[in-house]
Amino acid sequence: MALMEVRDLVKEFDGQTVLSNIHLDLHDGDVRVLMGASGSGKSTLLRCLNRLVEPTSGSILFRGKEVLGPSVDVRELRKQIGFVFQQFALYSHLNVLENVTLGLRKLHGMTPAEAKEKALLELSNFDMTMHQQKYPSQLSGGQKQRVAIARALAMDPAVLVLDEPTSALDPVMSRDVADLINRLHEDGITMICVTHDLHLARNIADKVMFLDQGVIRADDRIEVLSQHSDPQIQAFFQKEQVF
Repeated sequence: MALMEVRDLVKEFDGQTVLSNIHLDLHDGDVRVLMGASGSGKSTLLRCLNRLVEPTSGSILFRGKEVLGPSVDVRELRKQIGFVFQQFALYSHLNVLENVTLGLRKLHGMTPAEAKEKALLELSNFDMTMHQQKYPSQLSGGQKQRVAIARALAMDPAVLVLDEPTSALDPVMSRDVADLINRLHEDGITMICVTHDLHLARNIADKVMFLDQGVIRADDRIEVLSQHSDPQIQAFFQKEQVF
């Protein structure tokens, strides 16, 4: 059984269909990559998975249980689906350590001492312990990304969701993020990643889902998609960088 099963997912905004009949399976240990042109619905799909955006219709099963509907504890769901936002979403008035401990205290009910111990463990995994007292404005883009991922993983989620993890980074930092994602994959972390970065996609996954105008039109290896019979899909994956 898949860890997460998405079936017939539809999202409409003001009568406009943004996602149409999305089907997606995510298994333990998977790294799934979702690509598509701007406005194709990629980030909306990610936000539907943990109900940051409410789907219009369809089904999302998480560990065999439906997570859509008024009786579902959304806070509990979000503990299981860690989200790393495109612009990191770190609190500017909190230092690195405080950014990571906040959710542990508020959502997991840890004491300050317990939260600090857990946060420092995660930060050490990303070589960020020495920066624990710095504020986001004092960090580079790559350091912010590491803090955002550490914060998400500190909650011990079943799935890590990454929305454009290299969009604000230079090529060197982007390679570092690819290495980091591969390290997490080796550790068995289940991930789904939206990216415009074809180099990142090649480095972290064998297969890519292609989303176009709210529809998943292909799900295959990049080498296959770059020779796809549909000229639009072929052109997309023959580009060195996709925006």
